[in-house]
Formats: sequence, C-alpha cells, structure tokens
Amino acid sequence: MIDRFDPAAADARWQARWAEAGSFTADSASSKPKTFVLEMFPYPSGRIHMGHVRNYTMGDVLARFRRMQGFEVLHPMGWDAFGMPAENAAMEKGVHPGGWTRANIATMRDQLKRLGFALDWSRELATCEPDYYGHEQALFLDLMEAGLVYRKESEVNWDPVDATVLANEQVIDGRGWRSGALVERRKLNQWFLKITDFAEELIDGLGTLDQWPDKVRLMQENWIGRSQGLKFSFALADPAAAGMSQIDVFTTRPDTIFGASFVAVSAGHPIAQGVALGHGGARKFIDECRTGGTTAAEIETAEKRGFDTGLEVIHPLDPTRRLPVWIANFVLMDYGTGALFGVPAHDARDFEFATKYDLPIRRVVIPQGGDPEASVDEPESGYGVAVHSDFLDGLSSEEAIDEVIRRAEAGGWGTGTIQYRLRDWGVSRQRYWGTPIPVVHCAGCGPVGVPRDQLPIILPEDVSFDVPGNPLDRHPTWRDVPCPSCGAAARRETDTLDTFVNSSWYFIRFASQPKDQPFDRAEAEQWLPVAQYIGGVEHAILHLLYARFWTRALNRIGKIGMTEPFKGLFTQGMVTHETYKSLDGRWLGPDEVADGAGGTMTELATGTAAIRGRIEKMSKSKKNVVDPEPIVDRYGADAVRWFMLSDSPPERDLEWSEASIEGAARFVQRVWRLVGSVGTNEGSDPAIDKRLARTISAVGAAIDGLAFNKAIAAVYELVGALEKAKPSASRDDAIAKLVRLISPMAPHLAEESWALLGHGGLVSDAAWPTFNPALLVDDEVTIAVQVNGKLRDTITIARGMDRDAVEALALASDKVIRAMDGAAPRKVIVVPDRLVNIVA
Repeated sequence: MIDRFDPAAADARWQARWAEAGSFTADSASSKPKTFVLEMFPYPSGRIHMGHVRNYTMGDVLARFRRMQGFEVLHPMGWDAFGMPAENAAMEKGVHPGGWTRANIATMRDQLKRLGFALDWSRELATCEPDYYGHEQALFLDLMEAGLVYRKESEVNWDPVDATVLANEQVIDGRGWRSGALVERRKLNQWFLKITDFAEELIDGLGTLDQWPDKVRLMQENWIGRSQGLKFSFALADPAAAGMSQIDVFTTRPDTIFGASFVAVSAGHPIAQGVALGHGGARKFIDECRTGGTTAAEIETAEKRGFDTGLEVIHPLDPTRRLPVWIANFVLMDYGTGALFGVPAHDARDFEFATKYDLPIRRVVIPQGGDPEASVDEPESGYGVAVHSDFLDGLSSEEAIDEVIRRAEAGGWGTGTIQYRLRDWGVSRQRYWGTPIPVVHCAGCGPVGVPRDQLPIILPEDVSFDVPGNPLDRHPTWRDVPCPSCGAAARRETDTLDTFVNSSWYFIRFASQPKDQPFDRAEAEQWLPVAQYIGGVEHAILHLLYARFWTRALNRIGKIGMTEPFKGLFTQGMVTHETYKSLDGRWLGPDEVADGAGGTMTELATGTAAIRGRIEKMSKSKKNVVDPEPIVDRYGADAVRWFMLSDSPPERDLEWSEASIEGAARFVQRVWRLVGSVGTNEGSDPAIDKRLARTISAVGAAIDGLAFNKAIAAVYELVGALEKAKPSASRDDAIAKLVRLISPMAPHLAEESWALLGHGGLVSDAAWPTFNPALLVDDEVTIAVQVNGKLRDTITIARGMDRDAVEALALASDKVIRAMDGAAPRKVIVVPDRLVNIVA
C-alpha cells in the first residue's frame, strides 16, 4: 500500500492500459443492447477550456455507467473543423487554415486524452477532411436531386471586411461578429435548403421529445413560429401608376383591419423597385435601407424610417377608404410577403412609425369594459373587444378574427392560412475554409451537379489570404473546369457550405463509416437516435433545428429510417470565474492579480490596485480563463473531473474555485486510504449494509437522471460513514463496491484501487454493483418532538409504532422535560411517523 495516491503515475498508466485493450471501441456487431452517448463536438480553436472539461466529463460518466450496466456504448469524438476563425488566423498569422486547424486538433486531442475520457478514438473525424466532406457533398447532391435544394437571389447580411454573408445571429448591434464592420444588406444568388417544407413536422416532432428541456423545445417552437391568420390582398387604387394590381399581406390579427392607417413594403418589393425607377428620393432611401442587419433585434431597435410612394390601396372592407403605401426600413422581403398593413394603436413598431410621419392612430380593440374614446398614448397589442370596426363592434377578438376570415373567403379577397416565421436555410458562404458546393455553372446548361465519381471536390492548398474575399474566386486552375454535362468551359461554384451543414449529420457518420458512402443505413440504425446528447444551450435553436431537419430530409429520401436524431438532450451550465480589471480598464487574468487586505486586489505587474469584477462565463476576451492543463498536472485528472461534477447541479453555471479543486484532491486521497484499510475482517454491520444499498441505488439513479452532483453527494456520505465504521466484512465489502461506484467519475483512482484489492482485469469492464432491494425499506424513522409548536428534540422510532409508545418516548426526552419546566402536558398530538406536539 502506497501512502498517497499518485495521480500523475496512475493517470498515464491506466490511460495506456485502456488504449492497449481498446476498452472503449464500440462494436457494431456486439449482441449487447446498444446506446449512443454524445457531447457536441468542439471547434479546434487551439486548447480545451474548462467548459469542454465539464461537458465531456458529464458525457463520460454516463458512457462509463452504461458500459457497467451491460450496454455496448458508442461514445465518439471529432472536430467541427471548418469556419472563419481558421481563415482569420491565416490572414493574421500568415498560416494555412488547414495547418492551423490540424495542429490545434493534435493539441486538443492530447489534452482530452489526459482526462481519461472513455472515447472511441477509432471513429474520430474532422469535418475539414475530404473523407468527411466528400460524403457531405454526395448528400447535398442527393437532396438536390430530391428537389430540396435550390438557388435564388436573396437579401443577405454582408460583412464588407470579411467579405462574406453573415447569418442573422452573427450580426451584433449592426456589426459583423468578427470584423466589427457595419453590416450591409445585399442581394446575392444563394443556395438554399427547403427547411420550410418540414416546418409543420418540426413543430409536431417537438411533442415527441419528452427527454428534452422544455425551454429548448419552446425556443425551437418560437423560432419556427407557426401562425394562423389571414392572407389577403389590398387592391391598388391606381394599378397603372403602380405597375401591379394588388399588394399581398399576411396577418395574425385580421380583427384589427379597421385600424389600418398605412401599408408598408420592403425596399426589395416590386412596388418599391418600380417607384425607384422614376424617383431619385426613393432610390436613395432604398440604398440607405441596405445598411444594417436583418435580425429581428436590429429591426426592432433601429429607428423606423419610411418613404411615401404616393400610391394608395383600397381598404377591402370599406371601399371609401384609401391607405397610403410607404417603403419602410423595418419590412424585409424575405419575411412573409414583404409587405404589411400598419395598425399603430395596436403594434409598437407601427405606433413609432405613425407617430414619426403623422399617420392616423385609430383604436379598434379595447379591454372588456374599456373606454373606446380614450386617447392612444401607447399601443395595446392584447386581445379584447372590437370597437370602431363597423360590423365587428362588440365581438371578442377571437370572434372578430373568425368573422373577417369568413368574409374574406366569401368575397374572394383573402384566405385563412397558416404561415411560419421559419425561412429556408441559406447555406452559401463566400469563404475558402468550408465544404465546396459540388456544382458547376455552365452558360448553356445552368447549374450542374458534379458526377458522383468526381467526388470529393477537394479544396486547393495553394491559396493566399493577402486580400479580402474568397480565395476560390481568384484560383483559375481550380475554378475553371469543363461542364460535366456538355463539356463547354464552365466554372465551379466558389461558395462553400455553412458550417452548420457539417454538424447536421456528423452523429450519423460516427455511427457508420464506410469508405464508399456517407453511412450504411443498417449499421447506423443500430446506434441511432443518439440516446443522450449533451451540449450548451447556445445551440438550442440553429444547430439542433438544422440537425433535426437534415435527419428528416434524409428520411424523406429513404437514406435513414428515423426522423429525430437526439432522443435525450441535456444542456449543461457554463463554467464561470471572477473577472478583474486594472484601474485604466484593461482586463487582467487570475494570474495577474493577488488578494490584498480587506478584500482589496493588487495588479502584480504594477503593484497598483486592481478591480474585482462580476463572475462571468470564462472567455479569452475577459482573461478570466483557467487552463485545465496545469490543473491536471497539479491535482490529477480525477480531482478535476470530481470538481466538475460536485459543486453545482449540472444544468446550472459552475463557479471555478481553487478551494473546491483542492477539496476534490483531498477526497481522492481519503478514498485511497479507505481502500488501503481493507483487510480480512469478519462479521456483518447491518447499518453499513443498509447504507451501501441506499448509496448504490442513489448513485445509479442520480447518474441515470444526469444529476451528477447528487451522485457525488451520496458517495461523500458513504465514505464518511465508512471512515467512522469499525472493521467488518460489511465494511470491506462496501469499500470494494465503492471502487466500482466511483469508476465513472474517478476512473484512474478506481482502476488503481481495483488492482490494489487484487482484482484481475479492469474495473472499467466490471458490472455495476448490485444490492438487496429489501435493504432500501426503512424500518425506522426519525420524527420531530415539539413543545407548544417549537422543536425541542428528535427521536428515532420503529416505523408504525403504537401512538402510546411514541407519546411515552417523547415525554421521556430530557430536552422535552427541560422545556416543560415542571408543567404537566395538557394535550399530546401524535402524527404517525412524522411528529409529536406537546401542549403544556
């Protein structure tokens, strides 16, 4: 017995043993029941961070636990390796994105291996490698042939510095998320995937995901945005001047139609384009509308501005009324019909616009019992009772909606319909480091899919990043190719795919990796859907939605037999740390400050005062990161893993604490000493037997429910009891089973302890400990004893004890006797198995 557990030696020894034995290589041919545990794969940015450690530790505990339960477990690792950061590094450091990415992967792989994760490294993949993205190109062509891919001109967010399209979520306060440049709106020909074809399925499918967090399902439901309402047309009063006869709109509130005071169209609407042909002011306004992002947040917070076209439409329910037509900067062509009618009294955006341009504000809905003549000081968007609305007056909002839809359909000017906020997925990105879109553009044939035998279309290596824009546009030997159909001179598509495409099917490739196709359906379906998916809530909408769509699309074309990729989803909290700043506002790292007297802080480099800031998510920009590697060097992998699991419920944020990691390291040594105390003792200890059974049950249930902190707490209690217990066969047995209990959380300590106890093989291959269920039945209960309603003592009694016996025990308590101070009890109330209240 070595006095102290040596984590450095043990970590290396057992990691080598696992690798040599292929312990965690998943076997598709196994007859065991199969399960798939997956954490969202990382972007190879350079080094792992504490968020990675927490995320992968959680998944690892579950994967190891499932193995001990007798499952064949698939628990793989890969790299989400395409994207702009690599191109930024290429521009800033003069390196190739591929070299930068692969070097980062090598570093991060070594760091992950040091933590002892039970990963199947034989299935490792990187999305930047042709043996992955070539299969992605084949799937893209499959979807293209099925009519789920198309190309059209679309208004996009354009970053003029990075020279690329940005998703709405990449526009922050009107600027590009990386460059900080003011974003412009441009029209570009883009490739789209028809996710809107699956909108209803995607919403309905959320009802089957009972192992997903409610908040994530709600976020997806809101993003898809199913709305029921009225699609109808405003007839133009002067069709000849407008160049068209009507303007189509959709509304969820047709009951407010009598409150309409204007119609607004987007800068890209045919009405706006037609007006601009003959009016310089309109052209200038449309150009101004192209600045700023297209996100809902950008539109809501931007100043509402418009241009009066001079055109008018006829109110469909009151032909005597005319409404002016404006071009407005808050209407987007790609949302709905690119036009809307404004009801200023009942919509904040319309109210702001009408107030600015002195347009009528007419109240047409009031709360029950409200004053229909009250002034409109602010918009009221809720339901109520219709007023100032002709034949709708007095109807509830719901009744008025139904009545307007009925009249619209009867009159032939509108239809009740369902519409979705969701838009088709634009997947074109004007950058090099991504999956080349497998299409060739021919002047005669149009866009032509690349023949399958020419896949993969591999990115050229000889590119430069010395000027902004996509290097593929400037690479004639790669770009210029003959048309696959007619042989004429043609050009490859130089846009690459959105990196969300890479992460929309990687879990299927993990499950099956044939060389000649993206996956083998039969093999993949042995593992899928993923039983437990773990990752940050920041991916709750786009990544998860796109993965659900991609799976459904593959199902529709017969490639896979499932529709939902992830059966269970868990979103873990972030790892946080205090932030620090110098007096001149510079961020300081934890290693750049020191605590001073009275809670003050000092900047080590200057000796001047430092400012202690808020506790925030660890981030490089705020320098509040803690590098896992030196922590593992100092305390060992198991202490780091134990801390990540123990200090907070896994769905909540975890604050980094040096004291807590030291406490975890001390606990590792406590367990080691316990193991060393095992002898050849005889005799049973019923209390230990009962506690062990309860602990095995509690730890298993906690891990099964991903309540890892509760599992840790139960182990702490057992260890404390075993440290106090006298030597016995029961104690020795409990310690031996404790080793298996901690194996998922502290695997190196468990393996070392398993060997010390004389077991052959690996504890990682051992079964989860069993227990006698009868030992979980409580035959004793501790109850409260009150005097005049105040707690004075607790007593332990046999469950179901006779009332008179319980009363006698309570009255015999020394603490109760002192509290009574000689008074006789006037009444004794006994609540069986719960409490005794003595009234003096």
